[in-house]
Amino acid sequence: MRLRSARSERSEPRSRKRQLACLRRGLVGDVRCGVVARLLTPRWLVRHAVVLLLVGVFLWLGWWQVRRAAGGNALSFGYAVEWPVFAVFVVAMWAKEVRAELRGHLEQEPPAPPTPQPDAPGYLPFRAVVARPEITDDSDPQLAAYNRYLGWLAANPDRRPADYPG
Repeated sequence: MRLRSARSERSEPRSRKRQLACLRRGLVGDVRCGVVARLLTPRWLVRHAVVLLLVGVFLWLGWWQVRRAAGGNALSFGYAVEWPVFAVFVVAMWAKEVRAELRGHLEQEPPAPPTPQPDAPGYLPFRAVVARPEITDDSDPQLAAYNRYLGWLAANPDRRPADYPG
């Protein structure tokens, strides 16, 4: 049994339209039809355009900084390296998203944990019990004095620490 995510159920009509388009073009068994069609949806076309725009702008800004650095602005050498790094980052994120989209149909949602059935045979109710060590003030006089001070502060919230009588 193959599980479907909410996303695949939502896009079912769109995938059906893609299948019909592939059928009309005679590309039924062609792997490219499914892969390419998934990356040519309106949402992905906008993503591709934004990536191309950002990479172009970042490379242009890097070249602009190289020209400024050649004109005597030493700080521009750092920016001339930085802008192409931004462009590489955009391409890396785009590639990561494309790979995730292409792998998306292979991933399945993990099954939900079974709900407890109190009347089922063998059901044992479980409640976590936290064991806390017994702390006594007898072994450390400074700790005992500090705990008395904290107790006084808790009992007298309107008083200041300087008013402590001890």
